[in-house]
Amino acid sequence: MNKKSTFLVIFHLFCWIIVALPSVIFVPQRIQHDIVIYLIRLCFPAFMCIIFYLNYFWLVPRYIISNHRKNIYILVNVIIIIIFAMCMQEMMDYIHAREMAAGWTPPPHERFTKMSALLALILRNGFSFAFSAVVATLLRLAMKWQKAESARRDMEIQKTEAELKNLRNQINPHFLLNTLNNIYALISFDQTKAQKAVLSLSALLRQMLYGTQKNAVTLKDEAEFITHYVDLMRIRISENVKITLDISIPPQNNVYIAPVILISLVENAFKHGISPTASSFISIRLFSDGEKIEFEIRNSNFPKNDTDKSGHGIGLKQVATRLALAYKDKYEWVKGVDETEKIYYSKITIYDTKLCDNR
Repeated sequence: MNKKSTFLVIFHLFCWIIVALPSVIFVPQRIQHDIVIYLIRLCFPAFMCIIFYLNYFWLVPRYIISNHRKNIYILVNVIIIIIFAMCMQEMMDYIHAREMAAGWTPPPHERFTKMSALLALILRNGFSFAFSAVVATLLRLAMKWQKAESARRDMEIQKTEAELKNLRNQINPHFLLNTLNNIYALISFDQTKAQKAVLSLSALLRQMLYGTQKNAVTLKDEAEFITHYVDLMRIRISENVKITLDISIPPQNNVYIAPVILISLVENAFKHGISPTASSFISIRLFSDGEKIEFEIRNSNFPKNDTDKSGHGIGLKQVATRLALAYKDKYEWVKGVDETEKIYYSKITIYDTKLCDNR
């Protein structure tokens, strides 16, 4: 028996002791030395206990949860309650008869008539037993709902983990192929820079190998990842592209973020934000105060046509999915083009970094 089961057993025992106490404590002084009357008075909480567990373990699971046969459930409860209520009434009559045999005469207000006995049967005993049945039913249905909700949450977590794994599998090959294409282009005109690019790529791959398979990485590692990528891209692009990188994060290295999200936006900026001939720019800003994270990119807008598949990546839809899976509703993503349609902007604000503090 685990700790939870032990606690439930102790809790149930405590509750039934509380229910039984009035039957033992509030006993008229004239019959306090009659053990038979004590035992009879304890039959009332005993009947309540029987009705409770009869509903909890049998009637509710069989006729409400499994078969949805509420009529049988109600009928069986009514029959049991009437039988127990009649038994209690007979026991109370026996107590009065025992008291009278001992020489006690009840005062006028305590003398039973047929009508008062019937009212006692319905009001005192029947309602108490019905209350016990209702409480048992509600508790059992609440337990069923709790189990169903727990199973639903487990399925949602499994689905989320599967989707995250699928996203990682999409992102890593894409990033690797893009970077190798960049180095291949660099080898033809500057081997020294190509060697430096290979070292940068090695650092990137190391971070991708050990970082993207986690639920969270430090913001410092993610910032270094972006810096390596930007440095790698600087080698390839022409001088007419201006790149600014502004990173301001806490030095304590205790802020975590879901991997891959930010670098995907950086890739998107290099895909759509530079031109081989026209002047262009990319501005990247990463800020965190320890409580929230802000990541903003602004770049010149050179959208590719539908037939151009170079640098084809995971797209913004997958980034949105990644954000939703990792941060639920604790983030904001604003993106679009300005009124001139020459500048594209994208800003992600994560309001609760603790959601990814589960490395």
